[in-house]
Formats: sequence, C-alpha cells, structure tokens
Amino acid sequence: MMTVSRRIVFCAGHRIWGHEGRCAHLHGHNYTAIFHAAAEELDPLGRVIDFSILKDRLGGWIDKHWDHGFICHRGDEQTIAVLRSIPGQKMFLLDDNPTAENLAQYLLRVVGPEQLAGTGVRLVKVELWETENCRAEVTA
Repeated sequence: MMTVSRRIVFCAGHRIWGHEGRCAHLHGHNYTAIFHAAAEELDPLGRVIDFSILKDRLGGWIDKHWDHGFICHRGDEQTIAVLRSIPGQKMFLLDDNPTAENLAQYLLRVVGPEQLAGTGVRLVKVELWETENCRAEVTA
C-alpha cells in the first residue's frame, strides 16, 4: 500500500455544547486538515492519486460546507437560533459536538468515502489541527 498526504487550511467557528470551560463560547479556529490517502497500486503515471484531485474533492467539500462558516451540534438550539438570525450565515449541523476529534472522524468516515468514490483511493488517516499546538488524529 502506498500513501500520499494533502494539506487543506480553512477557517471555521464552533462552540463545544456543554463544555465546562471557555470552549462553551462561540469562537473560531484556523484549522489545518491533513488527509492521508492510500491505494494498493500506483496509477499508470506512478501516483497514488494526483494531489489536485484531493484538493478539488476534499478541499472543495470543506470550502462549500465548513470554510468561513459555523459548525454546530444539531442539539445546540441556542447557537442555531443565533446563526439563523444572521442573513446568509453558513452553518453546518453535526450529530456530535464539533470537537477536533469528531470533525476528523466525520472527514474520514463520511466526507472521504463520498468525495473519493470511483478514484480507487481511500482515506486512511485524517489529522485535524485546531491550533498550532492541538490536533486530533483518526485512522481507518
């Protein structure tokens, strides 16, 4: 098995619904997602996948759904109500709290298979850096 990695940077807001500290407040991060994709064989040009495909498919999904938006727990009615009061505000609802761990898991288990379908490549790991000091990692 061969792997390649693609780094995607995006900005998004969130709050951790029910958090015991500062993260209970609305705030945002400059996230860095590192996608690790694998294939059993290289393509005829000697690649796992062209890096631009990872950028277009995975980065494109992030741009459309998360970048410069707000990621919310579906049960966080207060935050959802506030965001809906702002015309044009981008909001993405998750079944889980938008922790770095849950976001990385969502990217690996939902976004990766959906966006890489038909390429012969699968995500095997996602690293999500919430700050330069804090990251979550999930593997297949």
